[in-house]
Amino acid sequence: MSWAETLLILLGLLLGSFATGLPVFIAFFMICIGTVLVLFGSNGYGMVANSVLTASSTVSLSTVAMFVLMGDLLFRSGSTDVLFDAANRIFGRVRGRFYFLVIALSTIFGALSGSIVAVTAMLGRSVLPSMNERGYNEELSITTILSGATLAPIIPPSIVVIILGSLVNVSIAGLLVAGLLPGLLIATLTGFYVWLRIRRNPSLAPEDVADETEGRDGLGLILLKCIPFLLVIFSVIGFILLGIATPSEAAASGVVGALITTALYKKLSFVFLAESLKEAALLTGSIMAIFAASSLFAQILSFTGASQGFLKYFLAQDLTVLTAFLAIMLITLVACMFIDVIAYMLVSVPIFAPIADAFGFDPIWFWAIYLINVTLGSVTPPFGYALFALKAASPSLPMGKTYRAAWSVVAIFAITITILYLVPSIVTFIPSLL
Repeated sequence: MSWAETLLILLGLLLGSFATGLPVFIAFFMICIGTVLVLFGSNGYGMVANSVLTASSTVSLSTVAMFVLMGDLLFRSGSTDVLFDAANRIFGRVRGRFYFLVIALSTIFGALSGSIVAVTAMLGRSVLPSMNERGYNEELSITTILSGATLAPIIPPSIVVIILGSLVNVSIAGLLVAGLLPGLLIATLTGFYVWLRIRRNPSLAPEDVADETEGRDGLGLILLKCIPFLLVIFSVIGFILLGIATPSEAAASGVVGALITTALYKKLSFVFLAESLKEAALLTGSIMAIFAASSLFAQILSFTGASQGFLKYFLAQDLTVLTAFLAIMLITLVACMFIDVIAYMLVSVPIFAPIADAFGFDPIWFWAIYLINVTLGSVTPPFGYALFALKAASPSLPMGKTYRAAWSVVAIFAITITILYLVPSIVTFIPSLL
């Protein structure tokens, strides 16, 4: 059997298992173990055991548990409500303020949870109805929600970044902070897009007037309540940038800060803590299983010659550096229209990693852009799962309008990736300070 046949069969089995609706880690592990037994028989048990050992002994994955727990604690603490009020009052006298409010909130909430679906569903349920009632353009509102939500895995702290960094053996601290400036660039471009649309057609944004209760004292008090949350973010990102702590240590300090914040907001209890610990344990366990399966998948590709065969074929096309970059990004964009982001990363990283090395791409720069492109798949029609999360949060929302709004997000991300290709320092500057 040729390397191409082996690769196509493996990819077909994986995609088929993902399509069954099974949890990704179960489907991935099931196919990998089955393939090992078919190819190597009982001798393959050592590969399986080695993959499990690798996953269970990877120190960087402990960071995942800390980030999951921190995000869950902060969400349950009610800090999101405080941040909502603060952003609402800051933008209280800006025309079309809810558009900019959504961009700001999704950036903040993305840093809290790292989940595109969570941010999309929350904003779709809480902000979108209010925007519709105030006469905002629904399609433009959807664009801001989707564009902002996609920042969740890009802006640190990000669980997806930790998984990716572990898969490609790149500095996790560097990859984490590499998303800061690109994430802010996407938010800025989205804000500029909204401003441009409103300038060309003022009817897209009604003239909002701030509530009479939004005085200076109210704003000052609400900003004071945000301080605990800001300290949590600084204890994570700030400690990494200053070189005080590793990502794992910074995540642990973030959990301590989240516990203090929860106590200050008078939400801390044994039941509260038990629920958060349960959610963190379940999610971390599934991520470790996924990582073990991914390690096993990479070994299968290596032993069968599929990864080497694909690399030789790719290099034989005599592609330029730009063409190779565009080919990888185009494959990723199209594939992520149909495949779950995590699932695609697990399948594609072992294939693209040797190609990126062969073309001499800076690892931090390349994988940061790869992450942005993969993230875009979650909002790309027709099967971006964030689109369905928004639909679930707002059942009356027409899917056609959602798809049209999503293509605007695709355009914003395409411009961002182009800028990052032309100006790599936007990605590499902050990691270079570590």
